[in-house]
Amino acid sequence: MTDAYGDMSKLRAQLVARLRALSDNSESTADNRRPVELDQTSVGRLSRMDAMQGQAMAVATEQRRRDEARRIEATIKRIDEGDYGYCTACGEEIAAKRLAADPTVSMCIRCAR
Repeated sequence: MTDAYGDMSKLRAQLVARLRALSDNSESTADNRRPVELDQTSVGRLSRMDAMQGQAMAVATEQRRRDEARRIEATIKRIDEGDYGYCTACGEEIAAKRLAADPTVSMCIRCAR
């Protein structure tokens, strides 16, 4: 693949930095994902409901973080193996504009449909 994104080492460094940021965010929000205590003597019903909603949103956000981290790790692996920029389904080059929009895509637009 021609180096459509620019320097692969620069892209790799950006992906590693993003992976580190995702990990840091995950660690800093771990308390938000803990189960909500159901003790009615310390917290009212509506407060518990708010806390449960906040916890559910934190869990969903963490899942999105994990999904992004997996995509980034797979992209770094493709860069290291020299397969970056090629569709994992058909083997054709992925359009440069598609990679510029999301460097973690693994399929060309035709195969992604």
